[in-house]
Amino acid sequence: MARASKPNPVPDCPLTAAVAAIGGKWKLIVVYQLSQSPQHFAALRRLVPGISQKVLTEQLREMEDDGIVERRQTGAVPSPVVYSLSAYGRSLLPVLDSVLGWGRGHLARRRGAQRPHTRRQQ
Repeated sequence: MARASKPNPVPDCPLTAAVAAIGGKWKLIVVYQLSQSPQHFAALRRLVPGISQKVLTEQLREMEDDGIVERRQTGAVPSPVVYSLSAYGRSLLPVLDSVLGWGRGHLARRRGAQRPHTRRQQ
C-alpha cells in the first residue's frame, strides 16, 4: 500500500513545501538525531523524549516517503529496523545548522527578557 507524504497546502509554494516536508514538532529533532548516526526505532524513541510510538512512526514514514529518511530492515521480520538520513536528507543539514543557531539566539534572547519582576513602590 502506497503512503502519501504530507500534502503541500499551497501548490507550487516552496516555503509551504518545506514546512510540509520538515515542519512540525518532531521532524527536525528526528533529522538531528539521525544526522549524528543511524538509529534503531527504539533508540530514536529514547533520544526524542515525549514523542509517542505512533507519532514517531508517522513522522518517519512521511520523511521516508519524501526521500529524507531511509529505512533498512536488518533481518527477517520482526527484526529491528535501522533509520538513517538519505543523501537527500543530508542536504537538510545546512538548514538544520541554521535553525539550531537561530534557536540558540532565541533562547538567549528569551533568557535575557526574563528578568525578575520587582514591585513598584507606590
